Amino acid sequence: MELQISHTTEYAYDAPVDYALQKVRLRPLPSSMQNVPNWAVEIAGGKIETSYTDHYGNHVDLVSIERGAQKLTIRASGMVETLNSTGILGQVFGRAPLWHFLQPTVLTTAGDAIKALPRITGDTGAQLSGLHGLSAAILKALPYEFGRTDVNTPAEVALQGSRGVCQDHAQVFLTAVRLSGIPARYVSGYLMINDRVEQDATHAWAEAYVNDLGWVGFDISNGVSPDERYTRIAIGRDARDAAPIEGLRMGSADETLMVSVQVQQ
Repeated sequence: MELQISHTTEYAYDAPVDYALQKVRLRPLPSSMQNVPNWAVEIAGGKIETSYTDHYGNHVDLVSIERGAQKLTIRASGMVETLNSTGILGQVFGRAPLWHFLQPTVLTTAGDAIKALPRITGDTGAQLSGLHGLSAAILKALPYEFGRTDVNTPAEVALQGSRGVCQDHAQVFLTAVRLSGIPARYVSGYLMINDRVEQDATHAWAEAYVNDLGWVGFDISNGVSPDERYTRIAIGRDARDAAPIEGLRMGSADETLMVSVQVQQ
């Protein structure tokens, strides 16, 4: 499937900004699930200072704002050819070893609520069945509702609050999976939604390392494994590691953020 994607992030400030630096992970990379014939990241009100590949294999652009500017726009767009691999990325290894994806973070530390979720055991077939069952149990315990959590909400807090979004679903899932001794990681990306083009944000899901298969994806929010409607951008141990954009700025100016995402065939 050929997906046309446009993702615009605009920062507006009520006073001139002397310094701001954004870590931008908005370049999808080729894999067994996707090819990237063309893609561009364009900056208005700033520039790309340098680019590098991080320890997860994500492409990162460091973007600075023009001194004294009051607006910074980051636009990523292009075409991605996606393949339906039934969620199986496979035996793909990067710089980060498997044991790294067993480690908890501030956002993915298990408390009583997550420890009460089902554990995963057995061979490949049993693991897959258990992982899908866990996904369904999380969605039942944590129905989708926007506005109840934010980017800094830990998985345990989200589950105790009984409402969340795709970020929370993914983080609860991978936190629970790690308790069974299975490496798991967070994935940020795009999802083509059949009934609309305009979206308010990127999407998020999780991947678990399954015996004999390698990395397998689970979109807990939608109860499926990623297919040709999904585009992978970045991975990490949690949402912070794989955030499409994160950064810092100096000064007391108030910030207004606008995000527009379009995904269509």
